[in-house]
Amino acid sequence: MITVAAIGAELTRDDQPHLPLSHAEIAADAAACREAGASIYHLHVRDNRGDPTMDVETFRAARDAIADATDLIVQFTSGGAVSDTEDARLAPLQLRPEMATLTTGTVNFGDEVFLNPMPLVGRFYERMRSLSILPEFEIFDSGMLAGAERLSRDSSNDHHRHYDFVLGVPGGMPGWPDALAFLTAKLPDGATWTATGIGRHHLSVTQEALSRGGHVRTGFEDVRFFEPGRLATSNAELIRRVARLAKEMGRTLATPDAARTLLELS
Repeated sequence: MITVAAIGAELTRDDQPHLPLSHAEIAADAAACREAGASIYHLHVRDNRGDPTMDVETFRAARDAIADATDLIVQFTSGGAVSDTEDARLAPLQLRPEMATLTTGTVNFGDEVFLNPMPLVGRFYERMRSLSILPEFEIFDSGMLAGAERLSRDSSNDHHRHYDFVLGVPGGMPGWPDALAFLTAKLPDGATWTATGIGRHHLSVTQEALSRGGHVRTGFEDVRFFEPGRLATSNAELIRRVARLAKEMGRTLATPDAARTLLELS
């Protein structure tokens, strides 16, 4: 499975001129990524000024635009920007996306703090499950694996466990060569996992994930540059690189429907 994290909450057009912002741009980006080999579209949205927002109707319009253009799984963020309130972060879930991200602990995020105390994480988890949304546990540091395990232990919910290891965020776990070996050894039986490296860690984490049988996330939220000194021209260009590396390692690309089967989505 290849997930495209196409937009994020921090990037601007000054940072990456090809950043998709409008609903039409997001739909076109999703279609190009689907053709390149993506199966999941991780969705943040922006307002008319290009600022990050958790507005429900903006999410609805972007989700519908993607669905009209592709068969991709649309995965909502529940993190938003680090300044968003709990209510704002929860609001788009009422649209019942197939998946949503769930960060299972607090982490330093550059010069800021991404605050996720366990009572809040528990409320997010229960809200997702009440709406039949599959959470993707976002793991920025090893302690968050314990947070995810606590949710599973304390809840009667029975669903597929899927994790995303985000390595290289300043303040989180670096993209060390042995990071994925350590993290994946702690996963429960039957779980699936995706990994991404932020910035300069991206290619090494991608290659390590592919070699270990994992899945990969890429896109402008995680990496702006295709190579040193050259910005990526599109999210699809980043997807095509992962697809090529996967094929060279003998991995088969998952269609969105194949990904739904792997993730046990209805």
